[in-house]
Amino acid sequence: MAKFIPWDEFEGDYRKAASRSSYGPPAKSVRVALGALIIKERLGTSDEETVEQIRENPYLQYFLGYKEYKDEPPFDASLFVYFRKRFHKKTLSRINASIARKALDEENKKKSSKSSKRDDDDPGCGSGSNQGKLLVDATCTPADITFPTDLKLLNKAREKSEEIIDVLHRPFRGQQKKPRTYRKRARKDFLSASKSKKLAKGKKRKAIRKQLGYVGRNLKLIDKLSNQVSLLLLSRHQYKNLLVIHEVYRQQKWMYDQREYRINDRIVSISQPHVRPIKRGKAGAATEFGAKISASLVDGYTFLDRISWDAYNECGDLIGQIERYRNRYGYYPESVHADQIYRTRDNRNYCKRHGIRLSGPPLGRPPKAREKRREVKRQSRQDEVARIPIEGKFGQGKRRFSLARIMCKLAKTSETAITVAFIAMNLERWLQNCSFYFFRAICCRFLSLSALKITHTARSMAILRCEFDRCICMC
Repeated sequence: MAKFIPWDEFEGDYRKAASRSSYGPPAKSVRVALGALIIKERLGTSDEETVEQIRENPYLQYFLGYKEYKDEPPFDASLFVYFRKRFHKKTLSRINASIARKALDEENKKKSSKSSKRDDDDPGCGSGSNQGKLLVDATCTPADITFPTDLKLLNKAREKSEEIIDVLHRPFRGQQKKPRTYRKRARKDFLSASKSKKLAKGKKRKAIRKQLGYVGRNLKLIDKLSNQVSLLLLSRHQYKNLLVIHEVYRQQKWMYDQREYRINDRIVSISQPHVRPIKRGKAGAATEFGAKISASLVDGYTFLDRISWDAYNECGDLIGQIERYRNRYGYYPESVHADQIYRTRDNRNYCKRHGIRLSGPPLGRPPKAREKRREVKRQSRQDEVARIPIEGKFGQGKRRFSLARIMCKLAKTSETAITVAFIAMNLERWLQNCSFYFFRAICCRFLSLSALKITHTARSMAILRCEFDRCICMC
């Protein structure tokens, strides 16, 4: 797998993102940083456990480019945060595209050498004609947050604001009385409402009104204390929480006054204010909270086309995905397989102009002839079956890898974790294909030996047994 990744091509982009400071030890190479992220993603371990796995495993150290085995931690586990920050999602997307493109080239060469046909990537083969299938779809990668409710969010904002009041009042301890925040009463009101099995609409609105009053009172006390002491007493994290609490209070107050249940750029987490609710309409979870991604699949290899924390209509990404396909391979796809939301008139007209068949039945009334209706229905069914691999790829990312729950807390590090998951899936696919061709060659060699007309003597059976053992040793 180490030979699959073009480490040196992206060393310059990685070093530009590193710190320019001359203090401290030198920065780790791109192979150590990216390799550690891939190992973490493939093993499904935490940052600390990944460092321990690398320390005790010589194969993982070889993957990171070390010349000899060392029984010591290669780096501190906290460096994983800096590794994720230094890799921009555009750089990782180019790494992913380079890996997938190289894998597809090698597979095409093996297929062409086996079938004695010209390679599809040959510029003299099919120039100007459409080739291949493009599968597109979108999904949500949920973030690691508790299920948000208005009451729970206001209670968290109240608790964070009380911590800020404690910090700002610390210089006046013993000189003036601490401002009253009614935190015990507020906690009791929250628990009485949140622990109810069936909370009526009127009681829920009353509980939200109480929490809004507590949060508004705390914000007024913070403004009063900020006139006496500097906000520099707060840490960077606490100051960020203060800004988020102001916005949460504004949104919740507006929804309470207007009796609305939705607002633009709604914050659902104090610690991760970049997370937005994504309406998916799925049976298990109608609303998910995380980043929405658009991906395209070509011959089993996935390309991540878009990551957004805001909800968007994925049908607007189809034209860009087709153009990127053309930039990679030099021709348009023969067919595009997508679900119904992508089949807008603009997308249909674009595909018609470029000779691309968009999956699904055409617009208008079905044809009168029975045979034509059956043919349209059969083709639509085949298109739906051909679209299954991209759904399976999302399932692989959420079951086998970490796309089901993104544990990173920052927007940038979360985007890095999502992209690394797709890189790991493409490497896994490439490794499986290489293993398939390798074992097929060994099996063909053994079968050719066993097909010889050899009498069933002890010597002939010993020869076959030795050949089989040698094949197993090669494996």
